[in-house]
Amino acid sequence: MLDVNFAGVVNGCRAFARRLVERGTGGHIVNVASAAAYTPSQSMNAYCTAKAAVYMFSDCLRAELDSAGVGVTTICPGVIDTNIVHTTRFDAPPGMAERVAGRRAQLEKMFAVRHYGPDKVAQAIVSAVQKHKAIRPVTREAYLLYGASRLARRRCASTARRRLL
Repeated sequence: MLDVNFAGVVNGCRAFARRLVERGTGGHIVNVASAAAYTPSQSMNAYCTAKAAVYMFSDCLRAELDSAGVGVTTICPGVIDTNIVHTTRFDAPPGMAERVAGRRAQLEKMFAVRHYGPDKVAQAIVSAVQKHKAIRPVTREAYLLYGASRLARRRCASTARRRLL
């Protein structure tokens, strides 16, 4: 989880940030985190941790590259209708397979009903880069959770302690 969701971002930034600085004409880096970066969840510990690392890394990188005219935007999509729920491995105690399958089906339905696909994320990315936005939640719930995390950090943490599965 950390190798793909965090180290992949770091390696990509290492490869391109240096080139952007050396060429001297500025540029922009977009890192995809998640609303999970600022929304702790008992059932998604590794994912939330990796995305929070991307979120903070991007903040630090933004400060580091600012003087070179290179912007950094962190995208925090939220619930987007992709195949992520279908392909995600859920770790659960033995004997919970039926419950996990039910939860997966529930989540897949929730994702599909929204009709909020990758095209809307792409539009948000283009808009955020054009406006030099540092952080860009995408969906309504991502904005809501972002605001809540900034205003009520303790409440978000206590909500995370409730069981979802």
